Amino acid sequence: MKLSVHRAAFAALAMLALAVLNACAPVMHARHHHEHQAKAPKNIIVLFGDGAASTQWELGRYTSRELRNRPFAVTDVVMRQGTLGLMSTYSADSPVTDSAAAASAMSTGYKTDNDRVSVTPDGKAVTTVMEAAKARGKRIGLVTTATVHDASPAAFSVHAKSRRESQAIVDQLLALEPDVLMGGGRDYFLPQGKGGGRRNDGRDVISAFAAKGYAVVQEPAALAKAGSQRLLALFNDTDMGHEIDRDPVQEPSPAEMAAAALRVLEANSPDGFVLFLEDENIDTAGHRNDAAALVRDLWAFDDAVQVALEFQRRVPDTLIIVTGDHETGGLSWTYAQKDLSSMATDNRFYPGRAHLDLLMSIRGSLAKAADALGRKPDAGTLAKVVAERFPGFTLDADLREAILGGQTIERNVTYLPHGLLGRMVARQTGFYWGTSGHTTEPAVVGAIGPGASGFRGYMDNTDFARALHRLIDPR
Repeated sequence: MKLSVHRAAFAALAMLALAVLNACAPVMHARHHHEHQAKAPKNIIVLFGDGAASTQWELGRYTSRELRNRPFAVTDVVMRQGTLGLMSTYSADSPVTDSAAAASAMSTGYKTDNDRVSVTPDGKAVTTVMEAAKARGKRIGLVTTATVHDASPAAFSVHAKSRRESQAIVDQLLALEPDVLMGGGRDYFLPQGKGGGRRNDGRDVISAFAAKGYAVVQEPAALAKAGSQRLLALFNDTDMGHEIDRDPVQEPSPAEMAAAALRVLEANSPDGFVLFLEDENIDTAGHRNDAAALVRDLWAFDDAVQVALEFQRRVPDTLIIVTGDHETGGLSWTYAQKDLSSMATDNRFYPGRAHLDLLMSIRGSLAKAADALGRKPDAGTLAKVVAERFPGFTLDADLREAILGGQTIERNVTYLPHGLLGRMVARQTGFYWGTSGHTTEPAVVGAIGPGASGFRGYMDNTDFARALHRLIDPR
């Protein structure tokens, strides 16, 4: 009898609790909806270190502290004070992605095959981040050190069955009308026979942008004067140069481009803006196994992050996201044997400040060294290039023979002679590379500002896109 009473009392309490929960459900749902709405930022800045994963970010942090005596904003501010996530990068047809498939997944929320730009494997176009932002009345900007028609900026904005459809991508950018379009890639804006033009239809698309009211800029001095009107800024026929090579008279830094883009986008933007800013040179340095260029490109990217953070301090309703699409090069700064004369531990070196100083003494990128060598270098030219551009380095016989013969030493070293010069640097500094290509290392996502919590934890790159789209259109 006593047990039955207890059961009856428990049942009554359960019924009461259920009734209370049901009564509160609409209020809780409304509160959750309000919180979700409150987290949606007015402005979103995506800072994109193409080819960067945790290895590259740590290299930037360590070298900035040791060599510049400066904090590294990517790690010390965004990732430490904001939220931190990891992101898988595989494409629809391979565990090793290319930039087109990775950026497409991050932009649309759909996996696709390598080489495709924001279309599904069967060719169906799916909504990009910039299309979604524009539909919500936001101003949009695309900034890159690559060509503006390259895989990543293209995937965040338009569509193509192949990333190599550069002319068609430029035509779509003209139709999309981003408020800021900045980087390299003049080649597919101009017709053949005009400058470095490569268009086969005779059109001058720079003039077409100007006819739509765009300010057209082609040198850094004019960039600083750009006002609030829409902006097309093209600084090179192809990709912009590495920071280690950059001529400030010819090309602006990523930080200067970030400042100009934010100045233009902030004006006349009652509904806010979305800015995508990419440093492609991090990826290029990885492909070429160029540690000296990589360090400076990481610093240049971090300077742009600092600009974004300064903007956020002034305009708090701004979300900053720092990420990459994949890792490039399989970078590993490691201890190694000094030579092959002995496997004893006293023939091993652990990298230290002296090795960093040796790395930083390199004069120019490996791409510039390759240009100086020419297509078929002779022994004298090679010796001169090494002596002038790599002070303190010695080129081993096997690498010398391979460079002079135009041959690779491994199947995964495909950029020549860059990879062979990179191996010379590795043997004397410890900056070893596993490949000339991409790897499956997860990308890192750091976010700070309203909506940052949506990028916490282990996610797929399609989850990144879904979180971004929810913040752009929280309805």
